Amino acid sequence: MAESRQIRIYLDGLTCASCVRRAEAALTALDGVTRAEVSLADASARIDATDTVAMPEIAAALDAAGYPLRRAETGLSVDKMSCASCVGRVEAALAAVPGVLDVRVNLATESARVIHAEGVVTADDLAAAAGDAGYPATVTQGGESRDATTRKQGEARDMARRTGLAAVLALPVFVLEMGGHAIPALHQLIADTVGMQASWVLQFLLTTLVLAGPGRGFYRTGIPALLRGAPDMNSLVALGTGAAYGYSVVATFLPGLLPEAVRAVYFEAAAVIVVLILLGRWLEARAKGRTGAAIERLMGLQARTARVMRDGTAEEVEIDAIVPGDIVLVRPGERIPVDGEVTEGSAHVDESMITGEPVPVAKSAGDAVTGGTVNGAGSLDLRATRVGADTTLSQIIRMVEEAQGAKLPIQGMVDRITLWFVPAVMAVAALTVAVWLAVGPDPALTLALVAGVSVLIIACPCAMGLATPTSIMVGTGRAADMGVLFRKGDALQALAGIRTVALDKTGTVTEGHPEMTDLVLAEGMDRAEVLRLVAAVEARSEHPVADAITRAARAEGAEMAEVTQFETITGHGVRARVAGRDVLVGADRLMTREDIDTAPLAQTEADLAARGRTALFAAIDGRLAAVIAVADPVKPSSAAAIASLRGMGLRVAMLTGDKRETAEAIARETGIDEVVAGLLPEDKVTAIKDMQARGSVAFVGDGINDAPALAQADVGIAIGTGTDIAIEAADVVLMSGDLRGVTGAVAVSRATMRNIRQNLVWAFGYNVALIPVAAGVLYPAFGTLLSPVLAAGAMALSSVFVVSNALRLRRLRPAMGDEAGEHARNAAPVAGRPATAG
Repeated sequence: MAESRQIRIYLDGLTCASCVRRAEAALTALDGVTRAEVSLADASARIDATDTVAMPEIAAALDAAGYPLRRAETGLSVDKMSCASCVGRVEAALAAVPGVLDVRVNLATESARVIHAEGVVTADDLAAAAGDAGYPATVTQGGESRDATTRKQGEARDMARRTGLAAVLALPVFVLEMGGHAIPALHQLIADTVGMQASWVLQFLLTTLVLAGPGRGFYRTGIPALLRGAPDMNSLVALGTGAAYGYSVVATFLPGLLPEAVRAVYFEAAAVIVVLILLGRWLEARAKGRTGAAIERLMGLQARTARVMRDGTAEEVEIDAIVPGDIVLVRPGERIPVDGEVTEGSAHVDESMITGEPVPVAKSAGDAVTGGTVNGAGSLDLRATRVGADTTLSQIIRMVEEAQGAKLPIQGMVDRITLWFVPAVMAVAALTVAVWLAVGPDPALTLALVAGVSVLIIACPCAMGLATPTSIMVGTGRAADMGVLFRKGDALQALAGIRTVALDKTGTVTEGHPEMTDLVLAEGMDRAEVLRLVAAVEARSEHPVADAITRAARAEGAEMAEVTQFETITGHGVRARVAGRDVLVGADRLMTREDIDTAPLAQTEADLAARGRTALFAAIDGRLAAVIAVADPVKPSSAAAIASLRGMGLRVAMLTGDKRETAEAIARETGIDEVVAGLLPEDKVTAIKDMQARGSVAFVGDGINDAPALAQADVGIAIGTGTDIAIEAADVVLMSGDLRGVTGAVAVSRATMRNIRQNLVWAFGYNVALIPVAAGVLYPAFGTLLSPVLAAGAMALSSVFVVSNALRLRRLRPAMGDEAGEHARNAAPVAGRPATAG
């Protein structure tokens, strides 16, 4: 059975949503392709296909559809080739690399030129393939493809040059024709000097240069698409400008074919339309270049070289040359190149790019460090554990790229509409011309031409195609800046519609590890002595509560005394002899069994339990010594984050396996609306199903036991500091353990969907409103027609508006912290209200 794989490629010629739909149709028509998603924003396609589908087949299908696969050319210098058979072997080895389209190997120059799909295969992959076949190869710099940033900048510069040239050529045409109409004296001057016929011939020459030069791309792409029966935006522009140009050519050189009343030229319309559309595309290209800013920033965090120990000597090597197990030396102030484990040295590392926390974290031998973080003042030696594509930073970049190229459910509706939009516009334009010719006043032919061209130009569906993907790219990029990674694209839409946020307790709302919170002494007891004796007993126990007491004692400098006769009393506590003294630590029932009076501290124990603490009694030599409380402390940010969520109109619930008293105490402390306690992992799934009956639910968790609940929820959100299993089951990953990331995720989702809806309303509303105007519905009442030039300007601005509106998401600042908490408390007070069971 053929294995399935995912391919990501880049396309050329995508200019509108109709192009996206047709490119997807061409891909899904291939046998072995199970799914294809095309993004207009970055001109990429994601394909799920079996191994039976070869890249040349994909390229051929896209070429036939008019949206060619973006190709890159790599040059290799190949050694050890001596005959034609060597050439054949190198060609076969290179052709077998996934993504390769064509290979040309030259024995005389000992070189190879490889044409491959951009972004699918790297130059190093090709060199490695030749080397594996027995012919060592090195990459020649001249054949390497430019990176995405350079390509985008080059595209914008090229579009600027084309726009500038078109504007210089079109300006005289516009002045000669429109200036003459606007200023009668100028019109008379032209007639008296060069003459109107000479003026028209000059306009013809300049307009021809505009259409054949800067504007030829519209015809080179649009006409073939039209002939294939799959017209796109370029087809509309080509038809519109071609009609205006052709009519003007006839009026200029064959005037006898037209009635005298309709002899007029529209060269300025054809020329200025090209200028305005190119201007719009230039502005759009510049804006779209900024939509990938998040990826560029993440890529900028990657180190390029590193100092690695090789044969006892530190060598500067390329980052790609590091392998797991290498010892990497990191000097003060340097960026850590790969994920690893510190073997020697100590320093404070700035991990804000991962966690968002500005305070550097102390690192010493045995601690893990992450590639891309910045070393502080100390030097570190670390053993590389994850390199290349396996590093945390590479995985983050990959997740962001996948999210940015995702197609949301809302996009399906847009695709269905735009599939037929261009043919429908052409039909409307034809109908407009027919109606004007049939019932229009004189000069009917001129009016029909103006209206028909205006309809073709104003209705280009660029804005429709850009409405969703540009917002997704900017929104997910902004989320990444905030430490929120959308692993699955549809989660971006689903999260905006949730009604309840369900939280796991341990490690999500709380820190995830117990700490000793209280030590209340009986009268006459010394804190240091009690803590020393109790900690010595608890050090022999493996219970998490005992570990918390032991850690607290060591933090206060207590020395562990010698322990004898240690005994665990099941369900009650422990007892032992410590430094010759009898020590008991356990629940009140242990004290009762040993006839120790707990009355002096009974109320204290009850108060601690009511506050969610696990309270234990300690007795020394048969006398009550202290009450000790242990708790898993609430994260400092949890209350503010929960208040923010409630301020956003969301119901917040907590699901936990802990006992109800502890859970309800935490709920009161943090303002949680609903508590479901005493749950097993499978019970959490049931609880989420019950909540889903009231609306969609997002679940936030971090542990292995949370994976089923993360999968069951409408949106699963994993704390990035949690387990890999939880992260794999989640739709959204928070890079830090801060619960405020949930607030950021919801805010980004809502803002992005709001932005998409704004874009779609504009894009569809613009066409619905202006197509009739372009067709001439206002002419009977006001006697005016929309100029094709104004139509071109409006069309270009519509695309620029959509992209610019999406870029506003880069400034998103979700309300968090105390300000958000205060807002939520004012909106829905929770102080003193008991939590309810679910």
